Amino acid sequence: MIPQLALYILQGLTPPDHEVRIIEEETEDIDLDQECDLVGISCMTANAPRAYELCGEFKKRGKTVILGGVHPTILPDEALEHADCVVVGEAEGVWNALLTDFLNDDLKRKYYNPAPDLGKYVPKDFTRIIKKRLFKLVPIMTTRGCPYSCDFCCVTNLFGKKMRHIPIENVVRDIKESGVKNFMFLDDNIIGHPKYAKELFKAIKPLKINWVGQASVSLLVRDGALMELAAESGCKALFFGIESVSEEQLKSMHKAIKEIEDLEKALKKIKKMGILIHASMVFGFDNDTKEIFDETVRFLIKNKVSTVSFNVLTPYPGTKTYEDMKKENRLITTDWRFYDHNTVVFKPKNMTPYELQMGKINARKKFYRIWSVLKRLSGNMYNPVIYFATNYGHMKQVNSEVKRMAKLKSELFENIYKS
Repeated sequence: MIPQLALYILQGLTPPDHEVRIIEEETEDIDLDQECDLVGISCMTANAPRAYELCGEFKKRGKTVILGGVHPTILPDEALEHADCVVVGEAEGVWNALLTDFLNDDLKRKYYNPAPDLGKYVPKDFTRIIKKRLFKLVPIMTTRGCPYSCDFCCVTNLFGKKMRHIPIENVVRDIKESGVKNFMFLDDNIIGHPKYAKELFKAIKPLKINWVGQASVSLLVRDGALMELAAESGCKALFFGIESVSEEQLKSMHKAIKEIEDLEKALKKIKKMGILIHASMVFGFDNDTKEIFDETVRFLIKNKVSTVSFNVLTPYPGTKTYEDMKKENRLITTDWRFYDHNTVVFKPKNMTPYELQMGKINARKKFYRIWSVLKRLSGNMYNPVIYFATNYGHMKQVNSEVKRMAKLKSELFENIYKS
């Protein structure tokens, strides 16, 4: 659902004497028999099996296939069982070399640049993104890398721990050349480097845009000037990885905000700035018991949180969580299709996999009931149109998830969970 940039960056990095066609399978069908010389596929863990299937179909037709993205970066040897070549990490600094080698019939098996230069402007054709996306939301990225090392996250495996910045003038150029007013910053933490963030917000304020992004709760509320600049620059909503309402769990994750009372105060400050809050919650930590589901919903409704993503802990390959669970023999399956942060793929400590799965679904259903939406409205009146639109969208997704689980029950639950 979130618009991506990877293929558009590749298109911008490709010399003009090559013809490039981008296909996003979420919105259009793939013609396996189309005329082309080189096929590049970007994938995450949950859609890696589909990517591998496509690799096989294209190779049957005599095409050379390149794999890239987070999953091939984490497991390049696995990816190479299906593709001719793998780009590990970022494409900047290796894509032109790869194309040259391909033309010279000297394609290497792996390409990797540990320190790509983000200073050069990469043109992007935003017209295709705009046509396909709800609200004409255009993706923008300003930084890469994350200084934190969360046990369940593999961002640092892809982008590293050091935060690197795209020049602000290049970000402004992207915004101006897109010709639209609604943007999503894809940064893992748009305010991770406060000095850069302040300069960015000052630069985009005159452009009169609307934007959403992802940020750290503690960092934003600690710096009042930063929060004010974000609001003035057009910030309408922010995604916050709250993860848990268990104080024990918050402390174990080394969160800057460790007390629930402090978290509630921080959320109130953000809402006072007119910024809608989208919280990300994760169920299935070793400290979680069956009471965590109702505790979480009560907290979110009490604090009138605008919207929420309810996830189950997913031990993605490349993370400490994955390695720990593998050693403890707690993984139920390594079928990557189910590694989608919506499906339980491990044995929780204080409940059964089925209880965790249904607890997550029921929490989502309770939060997005009509009475909950109306009860939270009083805390979101500063932007009621977006509030209702986003909640309505989530309500429809809840119905889809219930139908999905009915199908999944026979495929995964009965065959694996019960055994």
